[in-house]
Amino acid sequence: MTTGLIPGEQPPDPRPTGALPQQRREPAGHAAQHVENRSRSSVITARAAASFEPVGRSVASARSFVRDTLQGWGFADIVDDAVVLTSELVTNAVVHAGTSADVLCLRSDEGVRIEVADRYPEREIPLQATAVNMGSPDREGGRGLQLCAALAGRWGVEYIPTHKTVWFQLDLPARAVGTRAAGPALPADLLPLADSRVRVAVVQVDRTGHISAWNEDAEELFGYPAEQVTGKPLTDLAAWPHTPGTSTGIAEALRLSRWEGSYGIRASTGRVTPVYASHLRVRDTGGEPSTVCLLVRDHERAVLQTPLRGPASDTSTGSEGQNTDPFEVFIGSPAPDDLDGLLQRTVERARDMLDGDSAFLLLATDDETELEVRASTGLPSARQRFARVPVEAGPGRYGSARMPAVHDDLTAVPGAVPLLNGTGMRSVVTVPLKVEGRLTGSLGVAAEAPARYSNEEALRLQFAADRIALAVESARLGELERLRRGSLSFLVEASDLLAGTLDRDQTLALMAQMTVPTLATWCAVYTIADQASEPYLSYVLHEDEELIDGIKYLLSKVPAPDPVPTPGARVWTAPAEVAHQAALRSSMRSLGLSGSPTRQITPGIGPTLATASAVGGETVVLPLVARNRVIGMLTLGKPTDEHFRQEILELAEDLSRRAALALDNARLYSERTAISQSLQRSLLPPELPEIEGVEVEVIYRAAGEGNEVGGDFYDVFPIRDGAYGFAIGDVCGTGPNAAAVTGLARHALRLLAREGLTGPTVLERLNSAILDEGARSRFLTLLYGEMRPQEDGSAELKVVCAGHPLPLRLRQDGTVEPAAEPQPLLGVIEDLELYEQTVTLDPGDVLLCVTDGVTERREGARMLGDDGLADVLTTCTGLTAGAVAARIMRAVERFASDAPSDDMAILAMRVPGLHTD
Repeated sequence: MTTGLIPGEQPPDPRPTGALPQQRREPAGHAAQHVENRSRSSVITARAAASFEPVGRSVASARSFVRDTLQGWGFADIVDDAVVLTSELVTNAVVHAGTSADVLCLRSDEGVRIEVADRYPEREIPLQATAVNMGSPDREGGRGLQLCAALAGRWGVEYIPTHKTVWFQLDLPARAVGTRAAGPALPADLLPLADSRVRVAVVQVDRTGHISAWNEDAEELFGYPAEQVTGKPLTDLAAWPHTPGTSTGIAEALRLSRWEGSYGIRASTGRVTPVYASHLRVRDTGGEPSTVCLLVRDHERAVLQTPLRGPASDTSTGSEGQNTDPFEVFIGSPAPDDLDGLLQRTVERARDMLDGDSAFLLLATDDETELEVRASTGLPSARQRFARVPVEAGPGRYGSARMPAVHDDLTAVPGAVPLLNGTGMRSVVTVPLKVEGRLTGSLGVAAEAPARYSNEEALRLQFAADRIALAVESARLGELERLRRGSLSFLVEASDLLAGTLDRDQTLALMAQMTVPTLATWCAVYTIADQASEPYLSYVLHEDEELIDGIKYLLSKVPAPDPVPTPGARVWTAPAEVAHQAALRSSMRSLGLSGSPTRQITPGIGPTLATASAVGGETVVLPLVARNRVIGMLTLGKPTDEHFRQEILELAEDLSRRAALALDNARLYSERTAISQSLQRSLLPPELPEIEGVEVEVIYRAAGEGNEVGGDFYDVFPIRDGAYGFAIGDVCGTGPNAAAVTGLARHALRLLAREGLTGPTVLERLNSAILDEGARSRFLTLLYGEMRPQEDGSAELKVVCAGHPLPLRLRQDGTVEPAAEPQPLLGVIEDLELYEQTVTLDPGDVLLCVTDGVTERREGARMLGDDGLADVLTTCTGLTAGAVAARIMRAVERFASDAPSDDMAILAMRVPGLHTD
C-alpha cells in the first residue's frame, strides 16, 4: 500500500488516461486566500496511497493509514492535524456522500500534502465571507473544508466529471540550524556496551526485495556466504514480528525512503539473531531504486539508532546546576512512540545506570496475578519474551514484585526471581512500577557477581521507575487498544472467510492460513470423525513451506493431544520434547557417536535440526467444540525458546470457536450432500441399452443447485423378444418432492411393461398408483412407447402421449411433424381411456421427445415454443442422435441468458440410413 519514490522524481498524475481537464471551483471571500493549486515544482520524495470502501469502518482505517505513513516518514509533529483533517474528509466521502475514498499522501521538501478524492463531484464548497464558523460541535458532517481552512497552511478543491479531490498541505515546523541531536558527555563506564569488534552488516536489496549485495560482516553475523543469499528475497531470512493491528510489514518498510527499527534475521544455524536496522532507499545513475540495509546486533543498536530530539536547552544539568543522572536524561527526552521501543530503552538505561550485566522489565496482567516478560538485555530475550510468572502464590512466585528488593546472592534463595534461573546471575535489585498505587510491572537489574547492590541502588532504580511508570502504562494501554481493534478486524475477516465455504478441506486450509503467521509460527489441525475415533492429523502449515513435511513427520511420531472439551489454551510439551530428542540424535550421528557411518546420515541432519528448531518453542492446544462435541483440536506452535502472549491466546480461542462451528457445518453439509446425491443417483436409470439398428441419446438437466434429479425423468429399457420400452415424463414441480414421484413412475413403468401389458394398460395402472399416494400425489405428463427394430432397417413404435408435449418426427427430406396425438395426463382422474398409436421410423428418420422445460424456455416475453423447437429440429437433417440432442440443447441454452428455472430432458432416437451412415 505504501510506495517510496526516488528523490527528485515527480509523482504520476492521478487523473485517469483520457480524462477531461480538471475544472477548479474556488471559494469566494476570505477562504479563497487559502486555495492554491498544487505546486508542480516541488520535489516529491515519497508517496503513499490507499482506497477505502464506502462503509463506516473505513474512516478509522484511513486515520490509521495516515498516522502510520507520517510516523514512518518521521513527521510526528503534524500527525494529529493530518489525522483530524483526513478523518473529516473521508467521513464526508464514505458516510455522507456514500462513495469510496482515495487517500494520497505526498512528501516533499515543503511539507506533506494529503489528497482525498471521492466520486461525488457535484458537492459544493461552502462559501466563507467572514471568519470560520464551525457550527455545532455535535454536527456529523460538513466541517471538513472548514477545518482545512483552520488547520492547513494551504488547501484546495479540484474537480473532474467523475471525481472531486480535496487537498491540504501541512508545513513542517521550523527546526534550529546546527546540531541535530547530541547526547551528554558520559564517563567511559556508562557508555553503551558493544563487542570488541562491532560488525555492521550491509545488505542491498533491489526493487523486487531480492538481495543484491552482502558484505563480509553480514557473512560473519549470520553465517551465510554472499553467493548463497544473493538473489534470494530478504523476506526469506527476516523474522518480522507479526502482531494484529500493529506496525508495518517488511515489504512496506523496504519501500519507504527511510526506516529504522528492530527485527530478526534467521542465521544459518536456524536461530533468529535480533538486529537493529536502518534502511535507506537510494537510486543508481540509471535511475534504478534499491534499498541499503545496515544491521547490527540488537544490543549494539546505539551504533545506528537515530538520537531523539531533545529540548534546545542543555538537559545534562538541572535548574540548580547539578548533574542529572543519565537515566533521567532519557526520561526527560521524548519517549519512543511504540511500547516495545520504550521498554527496551528503559532496560538498557537501567542496566547502564547501575553498571549491571543484565536488566529486565515485566508488565502485570490485567488481574495483576501474573507478570509477563516484555523486555530484557543481557539475557536470552527470545527465550524469555512473553513468558509469565505468578506474583503472589504458588511455587516460583515473584515475591518481590510489589516492593523494592535486593538479593545479594540468588543461589541462597533459589526461585526468588524465576526469570534469572539458569542465567548465571547472582545479585539482583528489583523495583515495582506503580500507577496510582496499582502494580503495573517490575523493573530489575542483575549482575553475575554477588553482593553488587545495596539499598542506595534500589532507591535510584525506584526513582527512575516512578518516572517511567506512567509513560509505560499509557503506551501499554495504547498497544492494547490497537490489539483489540486489530483483533476485532481479524475476527470479522475470519468469520467472513469461514462463512464463505462449506467445503471441509477448504475450511481446514482457511483455519491454518488465518493463524500462520498472524498468531503462530506453525499450526496443526486434528479432526475427530466421531466419539469412537482417534484424533487424526488433517492439516499442517508453517510460515516456511520447506518445513511443513518435516513437522508432519515429527507430529506423526507424537501421540495426538487428548480431546479435552475444557475451553482455553493448554500447553502441550510433547512436540518440543520429541524435537529436542531428534535434534540430539542428529547431532550425535553427525559426530559419529552412534556407531553408524556418518556419511549415510549427514544429508538428513540439516532438515532434522531445522524442524526441531521450528517446533521447539511453546506449543498450545485449543479444543474445537461444536454442538457440545469435540470435533478436533487446533494446535499452535512457536520456534525454539519463544512463548505466546496472552492476548494472542485469547484471540486464538475466539477463532477456534468460530472455526469449530464452520468445520462442523462443512462436515454436516458434506454428509447431507453425499446422502442426497446417493439417493438421487438411485432414481436415475442405469446406462442406456445398446439397440441394434437404432441410435439413442439422452440429455438431462435438473434445475436447482446440487440437484441431480428433479421432476423430469426418462428411461429406455429392454422388455422382451427384441422390443424396448422408452419413456419421458414430467412431474408437477421440481426438487426432492417431485423426484419422489419420479422414482415411483420410472420403476412402476419397468415392472408393468415387463408383465406383457399394452402401453395404455401400463399407463392406466401407473395412474392408479399415483392416485394411491393421496396428498403426496402429483399429476404427471408422460410419453410412453414400445419400439421394435424391423428387418428392413426401419423401426416400429407404439406410442401413448398422456398430456405430454408431442414427439416430433424428422424425415430425411427435412420435414417435421407430430408423431402422436394428445391424451389426458396422469394423476388427476381415476378412469382413463387411453389408446396407442403406431409410428414407423424409416431409415434416416429421427424421433425427438422433450419435456416442457425445453419448449417453455423464456427470454422476457418470448418463448421457444413448439414451433421454435420444430424450426431447430429442421436443421438437424443427417445428424446422429447425439448431434441432434446436442444441437437442441445448445439452442435452448442460447435462447435466454438466465439459468434454466425448470428441469429439462431430451430423448432423441434415430434409425440410421441404409447408405449414408
